[in-house]
Amino acid sequence: MFKTIDWTDEGVVILDQTRLPAEVTYRTCRTAEEVAEAIRGMVIRGAPAIGVAAGFGIALGVRDRTGDSVGDLERRMASLAETFTATRPTAVNLFWAIERMRRSFEEKKSQGSAVVVRALIREALRIRDEDVEINRRMGRHGSALVPSKARVLTHCNAGALATAGYGTALGVIRAAVEDGKSVEVLAGETRPFLQGARLTAWELLQDGIPVTVITDSAAGHFLARGAVDLAIVGADRIAANGDVANKIGTYAVAVLAKENQIPFYVAAPLSTIDLSVPTGAQIPLEERDPEEVKRAGSLRTAPEGARALHPAFDVTPARFVTGIVTEAGVARSPYETSLRALFRETC
Repeated sequence: MFKTIDWTDEGVVILDQTRLPAEVTYRTCRTAEEVAEAIRGMVIRGAPAIGVAAGFGIALGVRDRTGDSVGDLERRMASLAETFTATRPTAVNLFWAIERMRRSFEEKKSQGSAVVVRALIREALRIRDEDVEINRRMGRHGSALVPSKARVLTHCNAGALATAGYGTALGVIRAAVEDGKSVEVLAGETRPFLQGARLTAWELLQDGIPVTVITDSAAGHFLARGAVDLAIVGADRIAANGDVANKIGTYAVAVLAKENQIPFYVAAPLSTIDLSVPTGAQIPLEERDPEEVKRAGSLRTAPEGARALHPAFDVTPARFVTGIVTEAGVARSPYETSLRALFRETC
């Protein structure tokens, strides 16, 4: 399988998702600031992948600081945390990874800067490796929800490209295929960045999994005609009550699925569940440059003077979610109790 992100002596190597599917290009970020810009510019995206990138970026930012005093290193850590915190506001995995790197720093700072730097690099690599294993466990839990012959609708990209490997929603699909099930995927194109058309379709084809791209507005048509057996998406943040923030357009898919009595699942690691946020109303939703809506790549699709709005995410209320697939199992309503129970089981 291709690598979304990797740690090397030269720097953090990232598969440039803005170039897919036309080009498979890897970009080497040699500074923490370049990693942060890659997150802001959607070179790497997807909540788990953003968390891994932040961990690698912080490690890269301190890698050559073994001769610094602990005080200097502490100031550098604070600056790096601020830089990465400002990149994308919705994906809670970003803040979770930053906090893990902070804790690692605090645990080792009394032992000197050289020890701290080595510990931060190890922690960043651990975040990456854990993500892949978590996704595989999630896939095993989710596969049980997929019929032996299934037509699956998904939205945006929640695959290996959105993680350190294997994927969340697409990880469930991969696991079902590995279990011998016959799966076909309908991928919503996901305007305006076309993550479904460009990324989901590309990576499923790498694995030989049948995929058909549809326009976002066609989801209801296929759900109503009985052409979908279940829908599954990823998430950028899940509130304590089970409300789910995901790529804009997810809410519409969930409502249409419920109207047509089709199960709607969300696949996300426990690190995406934010128990400090009571409901989806408290989740900060990123607003991106409206100009991105008025273009398809370099092609202008709206007149120069037209106004546009570009919310990057929406919130799907928990009542539309059939189940939330995690590495610890599948949570179902009432989510206030089932999500907390999953955390207790991992302790």
